[in-house]
Amino acid sequence: MFCSEVYAEAKPELFSVARTHSLDRTMDLGLAEDHFSRPVGSFVASDIEQLKLAIEECKKLILELPEHSERQKDTVVKLIHLRLKLQELKDPEEDEPNLRILLEHRFSKEKSKSVKQTCDKCSAIIWGLIQTWYTCTGCYYRCHSKCINLITKPCVRSKVSHQSEYELSICPEIGLDRQDYRCAECRTPISLRGVPSEARQCDYTGQYYCSTCHWNDTAIIPARVIHNWEFEPRKVCRSSMRYLALMMSRPVLRLKEINPLLFNFVEELVEIRKLRQDILLMKPYFITCKEAMEARLLLQLQDRQHFVENDDMYSLQDLIDISSGRLSCSLTEIHTTFAKHIKLDCERCQAKGFVCELCKKGDILFPFDSHTSVCHDCSAVFHRDCYYDNSTTCPRCARMTERKQDDVSNVKEA
Repeated sequence: MFCSEVYAEAKPELFSVARTHSLDRTMDLGLAEDHFSRPVGSFVASDIEQLKLAIEECKKLILELPEHSERQKDTVVKLIHLRLKLQELKDPEEDEPNLRILLEHRFSKEKSKSVKQTCDKCSAIIWGLIQTWYTCTGCYYRCHSKCINLITKPCVRSKVSHQSEYELSICPEIGLDRQDYRCAECRTPISLRGVPSEARQCDYTGQYYCSTCHWNDTAIIPARVIHNWEFEPRKVCRSSMRYLALMMSRPVLRLKEINPLLFNFVEELVEIRKLRQDILLMKPYFITCKEAMEARLLLQLQDRQHFVENDDMYSLQDLIDISSGRLSCSLTEIHTTFAKHIKLDCERCQAKGFVCELCKKGDILFPFDSHTSVCHDCSAVFHRDCYYDNSTTCPRCARMTERKQDDVSNVKEA
């Protein structure tokens, strides 16, 4: 209990009651003892009783001292320290284990003394200075040590590991009646009137939750992004917030199957798709180039590993960065670096270029050049105009077909 509570507890009639103890004796009883050093051994009941007595005497002294005086301020500070010490004795932490496993949570005891955390179980502030608290290393669920055995929510990371997919319907509400007017998570009775507890809807699951399970946190909803290209954060429950946070960077969205029309209306998506296709065409050059491997060029995409594996899977973070323009800038820069290595800096990569066999003119061509076309059968590269204007078949495919026929003929003659 702190400064505001000190005056709230003190009764007004104490001002008029005659004191039997002098100020000096009160200070001796309440403050002169060493309550702030850590004692050796365990506390007995008398130690706690002495602290309580000192706290009461300190409260009385505060009322007797002149208001706003330095001595009164010092006494308030000492009262706060006494209360902290009392709380520490009531909630010892020496015997608490460093790691606890419960409902697939892996709780690690925190060393931080921060007071800015909130217990996810009881919704109360965690006073890190005097209370033991734990954080799940998987889903970052935080709670007091005293609340850890009351937890009923399994670790969200296990759901991410086993499921790894989004709810792709926009706010799929089923109604409070289908929930039997109970919280979808802890089954506490709820209603829209707030009696006995307020019903709060999660925009991700569409279900209703109590105020303990739904803190009005906000998050970007994947279904609204994919169907409406909408990035406004919506209110979600605590478990949905953690799930969405853990899923944020996972490439699980295949847009061309979920909503292929999105590419017709979002130009930035088309640009990113082309850059990703080009990077996939550059990848074979790098994995066979000693200089590229030593320079570790592909590690420039280590935060988006799926960009060097396919061109159609997206994470929610990818879509957010596309909307903001950040991804276009960073990917264009990486694309330029990759192309410069292949076309200008590395002779080995340049030697793997193509000459247009249709016009036999111009510079060396590469499959990721914007003015080229690639044969789908043999991967030969041509000028785009030459490729579409030429009515004959691909010269390289024709040679390969002729060579196969000759091999067959030679086998028959032999």
